[in-house]
Amino acid sequence: MSLAKSDPSLQRYSVWNRLNHWLVAISFVLLVLSGLPFFHPFFWSLTALFGGPTMTRILHPWIGLFMTLMFLFMAIAFFRESLIRRRDIQWLRQIRDVLANRDDKLPPVGKNNAGQKLVYWIMLGCIALLLISGLLIWQPYFAGAVPITLRRLASLGHAGVAFLAILTLIIHVYSGIWVKGSFQAMVRGRVSWAWARHHHDLWYEEEREKARKHRAISSRHDTPTNRQESP
Repeated sequence: MSLAKSDPSLQRYSVWNRLNHWLVAISFVLLVLSGLPFFHPFFWSLTALFGGPTMTRILHPWIGLFMTLMFLFMAIAFFRESLIRRRDIQWLRQIRDVLANRDDKLPPVGKNNAGQKLVYWIMLGCIALLLISGLLIWQPYFAGAVPITLRRLASLGHAGVAFLAILTLIIHVYSGIWVKGSFQAMVRGRVSWAWARHHHDLWYEEEREKARKHRAISSRHDTPTNRQESP
């Protein structure tokens, strides 16, 4: 019996992984909407979404703490599969083949490709820097104890890192839409075996081997010699 007939889909993300991902995504969007008004007056009208300028200034850092906590859980869950391997370096060197959809020329891809791994590490660094710089300028809790020069540098750095994080998120969303099936995987948690073989062939082989071993164990348990006769 083929894999497709025995199990037509393959789990890519658990319920917790998906919930965690969307909590991070939603809180990040709220952070952007509440932070932009303090970056430039052009976005000042966005404060109305949070009940005015004062409430926006109060909520912004608390949303940031919530997102940091949620991202920490996600970073731990995805750490091992986000480690950069030699094949990932080669994948990046062949970025033209990636953009041209010449998948047959690319090295084997595990559960995450090099692009997804870069997003992971960039966002990990950005969120760490945003947390540190945000604490240094957080009124009225910590900013008063921070020298004015350091506070100004932290404010400038906070804006610059936020810009990098927003740009990374835009690329991440675009890639998820560009690769058909990726967005659905984070919504439903499952992908087809054909999708896995096409986009993540190394992960496909690993999961196929696991499925074969599972069926072999199940078959041994179901043999007549292992069945107990009813009285």
